[in-house]
Amino acid sequence: MVVPSPLPLDAGRVSTSQQPDDDQEWWSIARELGLRLQRARVAQGLSQEALAHAAGISTYTYQKFEKGESKPGTPMNPRLRTLVALTQALDISLEELVRGLK
Repeated sequence: MVVPSPLPLDAGRVSTSQQPDDDQEWWSIARELGLRLQRARVAQGLSQEALAHAAGISTYTYQKFEKGESKPGTPMNPRLRTLVALTQALDISLEELVRGLK
């Protein structure tokens, strides 16, 4: 027996009036994070390929991260495990990488 949900069909959806501002804010954060990754990589003298390999991700994925993207047209949203792997390979703390991002 199927029990109907007491929630309306659109429950849990993000209001479209908030979404563009939220997307814009997240793009800003993603781009800044990508720049921080790039600066840390260059400071360590690593190529994108070497860093990606050390962190256990594909070079393509890492290249997208430096641009602040995950999929084309989507701001990056890496897993915590991936960020930790990148910071370990870069010999920096996670706090150094993400401190002050807003």
